Amino acid sequence: VQLVESGGGLVQPGGSLRLSCAASGFIFEMETMTWYRQTPGKERELVATITNTGGSKNYVDSVKGRFTISRDNAKNTVYLQMNSLKPEDTGVYSCNVDLSDYDGYAYWGQGTQVIVSS
Repeated sequence: VQLVESGGGLVQPGGSLRLSCAASGFIFEMETMTWYRQTPGKERELVATITNTGGSKNYVDSVKGRFTISRDNAKNTVYLQMNSLKPEDTGVYSCNVDLSDYDGYAYWGQGTQVIVSS
């Protein structure tokens, strides 16, 4: 299983970024995908989740209305569109797939750094 994130960077408050997570090594279209973030001084938190068909999406309250999770099952990729970024969105964003029902493991990518600063 491999998860590779990209798209992070430095952006001014109010700006936008689109993160991508390319997945391989499992049947992507069968699995719920999740974005997490690790912000300085805080525990890792779940940001957004999308079910295997994309029919259900959930967000942490702090990003509702600003972030959108989506997926392209033909490309084995999940996205996180982040708009109206705030300094408190700064952190390392990682995608996750929980395959514990199959092999006992949840998998993480290496993460991509997002810095929101003027």
